[in-house]
Amino acid sequence: MQTMYSNAYTAILWEELQTAMGCTEPIALAYCAAYAARLLEKMPERCVVSCSGNIIKNVKSVTVPQTGGRKGIEAAVLAGIIGGDPERKLEVLTSVTDAHREKLGELLEQGIVKVELLDTEHLLHIIVTLTAGDDTASVELIDGHTNLGNVTRNGQVLHERHETESKKSLLRYDLLNVRDILRYADTVDLKDIEDLLENQVEKNSAIAQEGLTHEWGAAVGKTLLACAQNNVWTRARASAAAGSDARMNGCAMPVVINSGSGNQGLTVSMPVVVYARERNASHEKLLRALCVSNLIAIRQKREIGKLSAYCGAVCAAVGAACGVAYLDGASYEVVSQTIVNAIACIGGMVCDGAKSSCAGKIASALDCAFFGYKM
Repeated sequence: MQTMYSNAYTAILWEELQTAMGCTEPIALAYCAAYAARLLEKMPERCVVSCSGNIIKNVKSVTVPQTGGRKGIEAAVLAGIIGGDPERKLEVLTSVTDAHREKLGELLEQGIVKVELLDTEHLLHIIVTLTAGDDTASVELIDGHTNLGNVTRNGQVLHERHETESKKSLLRYDLLNVRDILRYADTVDLKDIEDLLENQVEKNSAIAQEGLTHEWGAAVGKTLLACAQNNVWTRARASAAAGSDARMNGCAMPVVINSGSGNQGLTVSMPVVVYARERNASHEKLLRALCVSNLIAIRQKREIGKLSAYCGAVCAAVGAACGVAYLDGASYEVVSQTIVNAIACIGGMVCDGAKSSCAGKIASALDCAFFGYKM
């Protein structure tokens, strides 16, 4: 395989498969607010949160981890301000304590946060502006959950948006295509991505097991196991859905994401893990199959964007079905037709915001994706 393609695909995997705690949209708000609070160097008296409609949609109904079961933009932002560690990025709320949660309740009652709809062409766009006396700090995130745009303190520009745009252009998403993804999976030196993929398997398996063991949200994963035929396809769907059950309802266990989403990270990985174990596939074969599932999901999302009205679980489920096909030794033609069949069956599923029902959508998307492969 050409070195250009191999290097590009490895770089994309390292960029996309980040570790995150909680739903990534409220976590992005918490990270943005924590960053601004560190710049302000004091407790703000006022906070203005301007964000795109997709951010509002994906934050308003999901439980923010480490907040005592609270939901919404205000809770996410205040948690970041009070106890967030911006150095940890998508794990920003790991440092929140009981004392911080008590303070969070007080500030929510005071109503210091004002939320505004941002007039923007960018689907993922956040600006948090904090004020205390004569001091202000403003941080912008754009087109990525940790992608810094303009950052200012008291009018002084500390970071400009064009730096973010130039960094993004170095990642060659335009090189992604099914044939070369399969070649990459066959030939990549696993030393370059082994740690990354093993982290995905470890963390996503752990939260999936948490969702299957305890009561979280709508318990879609557990319900699937209880009411559907006990076979590898059901277990694969249930595992991914259970991970979503937990994370959508405040579980603080980390997840390795795909295309900016923990739900997509679970959907793209857990079915491949379950299927590989069922078929006694080697560890190497599992990691190579995860290259296929992750990259095919990312390829679909490239044109759509990280946030959209199109449910990203569909893209991830299609990727997972392709990973399963790869484990079976399927040809390029079979993998390609799996993509076509799966999207034809469920391409119209709409995202109405992050919440407990995401687990049900994951189960449905995987059902159609596996059916597309069997066809």
